[in-house]
Amino acid sequence: MLLRSFFQSYFKVLVAMSIAALALTLAGCDKSTAEKSEPTRPVLVANVHYEAESPERSFVGTIRPRIETDMGFRVAGKVEKRLVEVGQIVEVGQPLATLDRVDLKLQAEQAQAERSAATGVLAQAGAAEARAKELRGKGWSTDAQLDQAKAAADEARARLNRAERSVELTNNSLSYATLLADSRGVVTATLIDAGQVVAAGQPAIRVARIAEKEAVVAIPETLIGRAKNGTAQVSLWSEPGSKYTATLREIAPQADPATRTYLAKFSLPDADDKVALGMTATLTLADRDSERVARLPLSALFSQGTAPSLYVVDDAGKVALKPVTVKSYDADDVIITGGVEEGAKVVTLGVQKLDPAMRVRVVSSLSF
Repeated sequence: MLLRSFFQSYFKVLVAMSIAALALTLAGCDKSTAEKSEPTRPVLVANVHYEAESPERSFVGTIRPRIETDMGFRVAGKVEKRLVEVGQIVEVGQPLATLDRVDLKLQAEQAQAERSAATGVLAQAGAAEARAKELRGKGWSTDAQLDQAKAAADEARARLNRAERSVELTNNSLSYATLLADSRGVVTATLIDAGQVVAAGQPAIRVARIAEKEAVVAIPETLIGRAKNGTAQVSLWSEPGSKYTATLREIAPQADPATRTYLAKFSLPDADDKVALGMTATLTLADRDSERVARLPLSALFSQGTAPSLYVVDDAGKVALKPVTVKSYDADDVIITGGVEEGAKVVTLGVQKLDPAMRVRVVSSLSF
């Protein structure tokens, strides 16, 4: 009887221990399963991007030379040679074209002959004047004769002076028979050819100076103020990665009657050889002191009686609530000036159901 009672007690203890072990095992499984199946909330995020409050405006323009000159001969004549072609780079003092020199040489020889004749006349008149002075000093001549000799000598001197100026002019005309480039540039047009008779000053060769280039664009009247007071940059379609600082040099006093835009010319002081004349360019205008702001969906803003905040998501899926500075509100957006860094990911939907202790999973993202 005693032995039976002992076995019953021992059996009850074994059953109790088994039940306890089973309960502990099940509890551990449930905890592990709960840890493994802990849900992460999917969220939609937006990347924060700061930019000027007033958006930049871009316009298509053309690269042109600041100075383009129609060069011509300073004397009339028949074209002997044209020495340049369109597109050719010319240096200072380089010959561009020449005239036939036959007539100009004859004019120069005639002027030299007149100078020689005037020199002889002056020598004779000077000698006569000297003799008249000598005779008058001895009392063998009258004052009238001396005055006559002086007048003849003065006339001879004036004639020689006129002849010398004529020689200089004809020599200059002879030098003008060669048309020279007065600056470094590129030939954009040839308006004459060999054998053509040209008048003095007639356009012959068009040369654009390549040292000074500018971008020419049409500006709408609403952006004239920004063009005058803002900042400008120029990029080329052929070199989109290169940007050049531009400065407004000239703007038309009145709008074009057809397009209602104002023609503006922007100087490019840093333009290099990549900036070729005639290239298509993009001019970008921006306000000089515009504040940088970021635009985000209004649904991303979290505020429950405290400062407006945003939920920022890191790479590990953790969220943090950060207060931000709100500048203004739009119908669907909020505009902030600070509080989160450039490129930060902020939750845009369901922020009222988030908790800083939660983990989230980014399912999509937007860029603003």
